[in-house]
Amino acid sequence: MWAEEDFSFFGDVLLQSSTTPTDGKLYVMFHGTTVENAQTIIRNGFTPSDKGMLGPGVYVSRDIEKAKRYPIGMQGENVVLKLRVNVGRVIKIDSQKHALRETWQGYGYDSAWVPPGCGMVRSGLEEDCIADPKRIKVIGVESAPHSYLMTLKDLVKSQNK
Repeated sequence: MWAEEDFSFFGDVLLQSSTTPTDGKLYVMFHGTTVENAQTIIRNGFTPSDKGMLGPGVYVSRDIEKAKRYPIGMQGENVVLKLRVNVGRVIKIDSQKHALRETWQGYGYDSAWVPPGCGMVRSGLEEDCIADPKRIKVIGVESAPHSYLMTLKDLVKSQNK
């Protein structure tokens, strides 16, 4: 998917959620969803949401605990996908009053980063919004209901051949 993956020394980078991401780097992130949506995402890629706290995009987190909370109210029945994300050009959004909070995409940014503990997210956990879903690749399944786990993992393997 990306040239960096072809290098023999390539490895996934799990950046601490409080560390500022570097423009143009690949990072491991997570996304919580339903079993049905996980199957669709693995097969067809992400569909960006139309709206949200940071405007349209795909909402992900470097903090697996954040992803485990979604979809809200479905803990134990949800799926947490492991992703490789090319963040491109990143903007830090750390206030509800940030001038570009919902419009950053129109200013040449590829992703928006909400640092943990800044007051933007009720949970206090880190969150990212990726404008272009082509910057995201599903590389694994971190958790899923037992009866679906192997099926989803096999589906990821078949899509990444």
